[in-house]
Amino acid sequence: MMLLLDSEGIPDWILFFGHFHPMLVHLPIGMLLMGMILYVFSKKEEVSRQKSIAPILWSTGITALISCTMGWCLSLAGEYDTDTLFLHQWLGISLALSSLALAYMAQFWSLDSFMSRFFKPGLILAFILVMWTGHLGGNLTHGSDYLSTYLPQPWRTWLGMAPREQKNEQTKEQPIKIKNLQEALIYQDLIQPTLKQKCWSCHNAEKQKGKLRMDSPEYMLKGGANGVIFVAGKPEESDLIKRILLDPSHEDHMPPKGKVNLTEDEITLLQWWVKEGAHFNKKISEIPFDARIKTILTKYTQENKSTENYISPVLKEQIAPANEADIEKLRKHHVLVIALSAEKPFLEVNAINAKNIGDKELQDLDGIKEQLVSLKLGGTKITDSFLQQISTYPRLIHLQIDHTRITQQGLSYLSSLQHVETLNLVGTNLTDESVVAIAKLQGLRKVYLWQTKISEKGLKFLHEKLLKLIIDQGWKGKWPLDTLNIPIKKPE
Repeated sequence: MMLLLDSEGIPDWILFFGHFHPMLVHLPIGMLLMGMILYVFSKKEEVSRQKSIAPILWSTGITALISCTMGWCLSLAGEYDTDTLFLHQWLGISLALSSLALAYMAQFWSLDSFMSRFFKPGLILAFILVMWTGHLGGNLTHGSDYLSTYLPQPWRTWLGMAPREQKNEQTKEQPIKIKNLQEALIYQDLIQPTLKQKCWSCHNAEKQKGKLRMDSPEYMLKGGANGVIFVAGKPEESDLIKRILLDPSHEDHMPPKGKVNLTEDEITLLQWWVKEGAHFNKKISEIPFDARIKTILTKYTQENKSTENYISPVLKEQIAPANEADIEKLRKHHVLVIALSAEKPFLEVNAINAKNIGDKELQDLDGIKEQLVSLKLGGTKITDSFLQQISTYPRLIHLQIDHTRITQQGLSYLSSLQHVETLNLVGTNLTDESVVAIAKLQGLRKVYLWQTKISEKGLKFLHEKLLKLIIDQGWKGKWPLDTLNIPIKKPE
């Protein structure tokens, strides 16, 4: 049986040495396969064929033994499923010994007519061992379904396997959908799917980084090598939250480098779950939440997902293309004029490289107002006068005027823009008085209001006036903590 020690008492140099196992293990595999290929395709006599690959087999056996030693060091961390690890370990040792035995046979017994008969079966056995050992190593590292995850559907059917879950092509993650927010369970329907996508690959039944499993409530409560990972009601004292909020470059940040990080919404929901008691069996409707949480929850409803393929009626119109001379005028001001489609002449104007542009220069937008559907002017010098100018633009859908000097008066000019669907007002000095003007945009689907002076009262007014509106409040500080003042420090 494999010897397992308490990783806390293992010298660092042993664990350091063990982490070279995945790097070195491919060397003996490659050499063994190279020796097999040379043996199979050689046109020499049997004795010469065996002797020619003897040096390769000696190298294979020696490097395999070194790799096994490194693997044993790595196993002492106790982060892998013991049953799979035990089998992987002894198959690897068997492969190393088989390679040395084959090397000895090839060098010293090739002239013995009786003993040389065992060389070919031994070579076949070594091939089986290398495939089996490699398969188990892949399971330990990537999970037991590593090879079968992308098995084509016809083969899955023949083998009696369930159809593969379809994943979002952009994120490669299964989108979380909640059919009924009132009946949905906060952990099973919201928190657990997020943890499954972002955490389970390193904290499951087969692999436990930091001796931590997160694939069931029991293991979540048990914690890992550093103790419990969350304190119900106290996100600021929860290792789970603190590690997620560390700078991505920090060695203790979770998920680690190379893994997909949690989104801002996922972090907020996880923080909210812990703050409200980290319940595993309560419904979402049984736990208090503010407007910010409500906005995020709305994104997970099935009804909201069904609108992903929504296309504005504006984009279905047939219009004439803009005059190239009018486009060139704008480009002289260093703004980007981008065609949104090869089939239709709709345009986007982006001032990302022209932050000093103002009302005067942007008067040239009038030349393309019929084709303009997206306008991104964040951080520019525009004022309310510019908003009065664009109030006559007939097809504007997306308007980004964050971090500008616009006021409530300027917003009032936009009431005529009935096709506007997204409005970015981040970093402006707008107050509750502005929500009346925003509420007049009946086609508005999403508004960004973080770093403004609009209060919860103003947000509530908007929710009542525009029931389907998604309000993104962002974060009040450097870290995504709307309601808590959590000190960020290296976890102990």
